[in-house]
Amino acid sequence: MFLNTNFGRTVDILHRSMDVSLLRQDVIANNIANVDTPNFKRTVVNFETALGDALRSDRPQRFQPALTNERHIPFHRPVDYRSVRPTRFLDHLTSSKNNDNNVDIEVETAELLTNQLLYTLMTNSLNSQLEQVNIVLRG
Repeated sequence: MFLNTNFGRTVDILHRSMDVSLLRQDVIANNIANVDTPNFKRTVVNFETALGDALRSDRPQRFQPALTNERHIPFHRPVDYRSVRPTRFLDHLTSSKNNDNNVDIEVETAELLTNQLLYTLMTNSLNSQLEQVNIVLRG
C-alpha cells in the first residue's frame, strides 16, 4: 500500500538499516570475543556507503549523453536501493599486535557504542514515522 511512496521508502530503508545494525552488533561482538586470539583479523561490515550510492543514483543527471548506438555504454545506471546488501570483509590494513591479531578493544567498544546509538536513533525515527500514520488514522 505505501511501498511506492516516500513514507514506504523511508520505512523500508530504516528497516534494512536496522537489520544491518544488528548484523554489525554480532560482528563487533565476535571481534571483541577474539581480542586475544592469535592470528585473528577483525571483520568490518560495510553497507551505508553502497546504500548512499544507490540512493544518489536515483537522482536525475544534469548531463544526458546522446547514445546513438544500442552498444554504447550509458554513463548513468540507476541502482535499486533494495538490491544493496551488507558486505563483511576482513581488515588486513590495520597494524597488528605481536600475536598477529589486529583487534583493538578500545576501537571495538567505541564502534559498539556508536552502533547502539545509531540503532536507537533509527528506532526513534521509525516510531516517529508510525506515530504520524497513527495520527492520520485517528483523525
